[in-house]
Amino acid sequence: MERKERVKAAVKGEWVDHVPCGFSLHFPKTTDSFDKTVKAHLDFFEATDTDIAKIMNENLVTSEDLICTSEDFDKIPEITMDTPYMAEQVRLVREIVKESGKGRFFLGTLHGICASSVHPLEQRGVEYMEARKRVLQCLRTNPDPVLRAFERITKGMCQLAKAYIEEGMDGVYYAALGGERDLLTDEEFEKWFMPYDLEIMDAIRGSGGYCFLHICKDHLNMERYRSYASHADAVNWGVYEAPFSLEEGRGMFPDCAIMGGLPNRSGVMTDGSVEELEKETERVIRSFGKTGFILGADCTLPTEISYERIRRIVEQARKI
Repeated sequence: MERKERVKAAVKGEWVDHVPCGFSLHFPKTTDSFDKTVKAHLDFFEATDTDIAKIMNENLVTSEDLICTSEDFDKIPEITMDTPYMAEQVRLVREIVKESGKGRFFLGTLHGICASSVHPLEQRGVEYMEARKRVLQCLRTNPDPVLRAFERITKGMCQLAKAYIEEGMDGVYYAALGGERDLLTDEEFEKWFMPYDLEIMDAIRGSGGYCFLHICKDHLNMERYRSYASHADAVNWGVYEAPFSLEEGRGMFPDCAIMGGLPNRSGVMTDGSVEELEKETERVIRSFGKTGFILGADCTLPTEISYERIRRIVEQARKI
């Protein structure tokens, strides 16, 4: 089977010759030009030979003004495909697809409404956790301007999803945040984040692409995402971060492919020998099964990880 064919079969729960693999990482900060970013992706795909070619997205929602109060969210402008960071991301996708050749299963990265709403703060120097808390505080004191910004961001992300598919992506990796038990309540999540998440996920599928739902961060209440199952084709989460096992995930998302199985920044993935890594790869696949499964990690791998370690996982999966 070709890589694209293999991933599509896994997503559909059909027979595969071996379990497909998908891993990604944030490239070094020195990769700060367009050509270097394209080359970094191509080098990673070639060196690791993963079935899924995931294109990263460092072109983030921004604002010319510092966001301090609820009213400041009205300063976040409407997003269109002519917005510079949107146009630059589409240009990146177009070039990587053109240079990569055929046979790969391409995923475009799309940051969810929770992450996209804190990016304008982070880019003005606000630390991540402080930005998250500031957004929540604004929602709790005066939600209307914040939600108006959420609507504009959502509209822009739906356009990006459509553009991804038009540029040759097979699917979209939708990174959802907001499941942390210690930051917000179930009611707040359902009221302020879920509707926008589901709208974007539906836009991905409505554009003809597969929706890969990624659920991120520690201390997750996975129950918040149970209703997301009917809007996704594959699901990836922090098996070790949450924690929430592959088997529990299969029970929660019975009609979705499951992606994951390995920790991303600890344990055997980063500290084990190559032999231990190969044994763990075999253990995960044999214990969970080959049907409806894509081998991956909880989240992005460390930037400095050896590509050879990833390659050895991919090669070991092909033997099972």
